[in-house]
Amino acid sequence: MQRKSFEGMRCPIARSLERVGEWWSMLILRDAFNGLTRFDEFQRHLGIAPNMLARRLATLVDSGLLERRRYSERPPRDEYVLTERGRDFHDVLLALLSFGNRHFAPEGESVVIVDSVTGVRADPVLVDRRSGRPLATSDFKLAAGPGATRATSTRRPNPATRVTGAARVRAQRARA
Repeated sequence: MQRKSFEGMRCPIARSLERVGEWWSMLILRDAFNGLTRFDEFQRHLGIAPNMLARRLATLVDSGLLERRRYSERPPRDEYVLTERGRDFHDVLLALLSFGNRHFAPEGESVVIVDSVTGVRADPVLVDRRSGRPLATSDFKLAAGPGATRATSTRRPNPATRVTGAARVRAQRARA
């Protein structure tokens, strides 16, 4: 079954899903954040078929989320390390972790975030990059950004790229 491509969509969520929306990709990135770099490490930890892992790694490299680095010439072996773009995916993984613990862990939290130095539990939060202030879910919503344009197709507009009158006024006040 051939899946639909989201590459041509203007929505940044759809474009991101085009690069990392396949579940193996997210688990590979999770393992890369946990220090795995080598093909055999990913395969052993995930239990993924070698051909599937090779395709997923190639896609993540092509998307600029991982970088392939040669660590052995004989035999030729590569490792896969996070790029800056890949490291930026960390917040997405933390959000999925929090969501999964809250809604799909009837046995209780199976994974928690701890400070790597102290071992003390840390609760990651979304932070406003300008003010440094933690954001509550009521502090934000989807609104059209500067890259959004009026849809040229006859399909229904994407609600994430439509600006309401109230949102437009708030955005104008924020820029002032």
